[in-house]
Amino acid sequence: QVQLVESGGGLVQAGGSLSLSCAASGTIFTINPMGWYRQAPGHQRELVASISGNGVTNYVESVKGRFTISQDQDNTKNTVYLQMNSLKPEDTAVYYCNAKKRIPPGMDYWGKGTLVTVSS
Repeated sequence: QVQLVESGGGLVQAGGSLSLSCAASGTIFTINPMGWYRQAPGHQRELVASISGNGVTNYVESVKGRFTISQDQDNTKNTVYLQMNSLKPEDTAVYYCNAKKRIPPGMDYWGKGTLVTVSS
């Protein structure tokens, strides 16, 4: 089993910055990649950014150049960060940490979510 604990988020004005972190513990060797999804009211959950174990990143087009995903790995914990700059009101959503179970393949792990609110 893998546990995901998120921190960060909050309220910020448009143009500001926020950072999120997600600490994964447990059988972390079974997961790859990790990433962040978000869900705004009335919208489907969408992938914001992901990072693989060897550092390959992927971003949704709307956040490219503004958000940066990174990670710290050791034998017992993997922490993924999302630095969000130049935030826009449309970035307002609940952000969820995600880890994909690969060994063996199975259901994804999800964090509880953290609210990011960008005021105009």
